[in-house]
Amino acid sequence: MELLLAAGLVGLDVVARVLPHAPNFTPIAASAIFAGTILRSRALALAVPLTAMVLGDFLLGGYDWRVMAVVYGALTLPALLAMAGRRLRAPIVIVPVVLSSSLIFFVTTNFAVWAWSGIYPLTMSGLGHCYLAALPFSQNTLCGDMLWSAALFGGWWLARHALANTPLPLVPAQAGTQATK
Repeated sequence: MELLLAAGLVGLDVVARVLPHAPNFTPIAASAIFAGTILRSRALALAVPLTAMVLGDFLLGGYDWRVMAVVYGALTLPALLAMAGRRLRAPIVIVPVVLSSSLIFFVTTNFAVWAWSGIYPLTMSGLGHCYLAALPFSQNTLCGDMLWSAALFGGWWLARHALANTPLPLVPAQAGTQATK
């Protein structure tokens, strides 16, 4: 079952990358977070974003290998962060993981573009211009990561309740009270 779920996440990621979309508005980081949270196999959770990127880059073409390595690492890190947050067993952990993943992606990948693309001068001013030019992409990354995470975790929650044939609680039960059915 886990392999099927991982394959579905990879398929979603590849299709979303190949179809027209706003720049950086893809489900890859969200599916990495979802895989790191839900899948018991750590190796499988890490394979989700890596496989999606390899397949997507095979279809779309590659770019500077050093920048690609940073992008792959920045999109695998959310799975690691989610695995670390799994021990807390609190849904509230997802939001900081998504936010930090988006920020880490922005900082690391744009630093790599500045360092190796040749687009910007290798000066502090060039680095500043690189980050400034990337701000619109950062907005797309954050919005995409939040939306896709909500869709994946919300869909998972709905599916679990539907398969368990239990009613969906509209309001969380209060401590010391019993939720009504």
